[in-house]
Amino acid sequence: MAEAYFPVGPGLGPEENFLSLDDILMSQEKLPGRAESNLPRLAFALGQGSGAGSGDSIPEGSKLEIPMWLAKGLHDSKRRLISVELPKIYKEAWRTVFSADANVVDLHKMGPYYYGFGSQLLNFDNPENPEIAQCILQVTWPGTVFLQSGAVSCLTYPTSSSSLLKPWQRHFQPDKSY
Repeated sequence: MAEAYFPVGPGLGPEENFLSLDDILMSQEKLPGRAESNLPRLAFALGQGSGAGSGDSIPEGSKLEIPMWLAKGLHDSKRRLISVELPKIYKEAWRTVFSADANVVDLHKMGPYYYGFGSQLLNFDNPENPEIAQCILQVTWPGTVFLQSGAVSCLTYPTSSSSLLKPWQRHFQPDKSY
């Protein structure tokens, strides 16, 4: 029987894949920001208004929590409609924790789309972008090594397989050609 849904992988780098459920859910994650100019008829869409009327605009200087997809649409370096701030997990304090030992932090609890969301943050003009990119690479590498070694050991010693590593076993079978 054929599957009803064939998984589509998430987009890599600054681009997202609109056919990927992971990318759609990731684009709904909220970003802290500030309105740099008056934003008419947007308060209701962001849950800050009670409906249509004269008070349905967001005044300049207001703090916002906006989804990533909307922030990417409103952030334009020429018009300056909004400015985007870094979420706390991408700030310097957390980057210091990750550089010490990334394995002690539950990234799924902090943000289930840490890698994809972080790569999308690189679209915004932020002086900390090189440090964010470096941190994402630092956090990714130990997990990749752990999964590879665990998947290979699960193939060698099937009784020691963990449920975390089972989905990765098929990628590391020694005599599988791609």
